Amino acid sequence: MGIDLMSYIDRGGVIVYILIFLNIIGFTIMFWKLVVILSSRAGKEKIVQDILAFVKTTNSSFEKESVENVINRRIRKLEFGLNTVKIIASIAPLLGLLGTVIGVLNSFDSITKSGLGDPAVFSSGISVALITTVAGLIVAIPHYIGYNYIVGILDDIELKIQKEVLKRI
Repeated sequence: MGIDLMSYIDRGGVIVYILIFLNIIGFTIMFWKLVVILSSRAGKEKIVQDILAFVKTTNSSFEKESVENVINRRIRKLEFGLNTVKIIASIAPLLGLLGTVIGVLNSFDSITKSGLGDPAVFSSGISVALITTVAGLIVAIPHYIGYNYIVGILDDIELKIQKEVLKRI
């Protein structure tokens, strides 16, 4: 391999740097969410106890909906920040596409200025186009997978808490 990673990043330009920044933000959020979720899994019993205490303090004739609302509020707190990961997964391929369009546009501008005599003029812009497309997909795919995985874990926690609370009431 004649070209190293930093060379690819530099050739991709500002779009690749934006994608790297988004990648760092997204992976930080996903890591933080996993730590919080794993600690809440361990603290699931405390959440159940809090909800049972809520039921006892409201009154003896509680509604199932109010318990579900309390559970939903707890889960929504755990979901905080995941929309950012979802947005990164959605816009990363679009940023890659933007880089593709810019690269192809630069290629045609170069051809207009110097003609088709030198293929290197055209290939430079196409190279930028392909690098940004790949970078966009490299960022989007793990964020999409991570988002769906974390949401699945939260859905599982929510169902387990509901089952446990309803069993104890």
